[in-house]
Amino acid sequence: MSDILPTGAAGDPRDLRCSDSDREKVAEALRSAMADGRIDLDELQERLDRTYAARTYRDLEPVIADLPGGAGVPLPAGRPTPSLRPGADASSIDRLGGVATSGSAVAIMGGSSRKGAWVVPESFTAVAVMGGVELDLTQARFEAAEVVINAVAFWGGIEIMVPLDVAVQVDGVGVMGAFEGPRDDVATQATVRVRVTGVALMGGVEVKRKKGPAEQRQLPR
Repeated sequence: MSDILPTGAAGDPRDLRCSDSDREKVAEALRSAMADGRIDLDELQERLDRTYAARTYRDLEPVIADLPGGAGVPLPAGRPTPSLRPGADASSIDRLGGVATSGSAVAIMGGSSRKGAWVVPESFTAVAVMGGVELDLTQARFEAAEVVINAVAFWGGIEIMVPLDVAVQVDGVGVMGAFEGPRDDVATQATVRVRVTGVALMGGVEVKRKKGPAEQRQLPR
């Protein structure tokens, strides 16, 4: 008999099968929690074992339920994470709502990224120490209408890509480094404002606006 779970309208999204990418997102959140001192090495190993053994989103939930921003997993209970329709651009996304899928991205002598369809919490922390962090908000939803991203780069780099329909304000500081981006850029009819703050110490933080179709056509070939 097949053990495939039902996915109809009456089914719980938490019973859907999780992917290798979902497991890796949870594993990365656990490693960040250990780096913050929230769990020790033994707890990290035990939770990683449970993460990689998980078959459904319901299995992943308890692994990070007691961590900040960890109450939700890649597919929040009761509401699947939205994705773009084929042929649609990012401005077609309903930006507000959902349960945060991640509260931080930490790269220490390595790389970390958040991209695709994910839910940004009201406060998000990005840290790059001799490494790189990439945050792509073009397909993201936002837990609140006002979001703060705290970016700290030390001998590393953080790149944040913001869609055209989201207002952004950048007021971070560069110390022997660069903290670059729009200082007060309000998108037309924006329902979400993102403030990027923090410090770049001998490193770089760059906030970029995704180019629209008209601008892309003007790029030199």
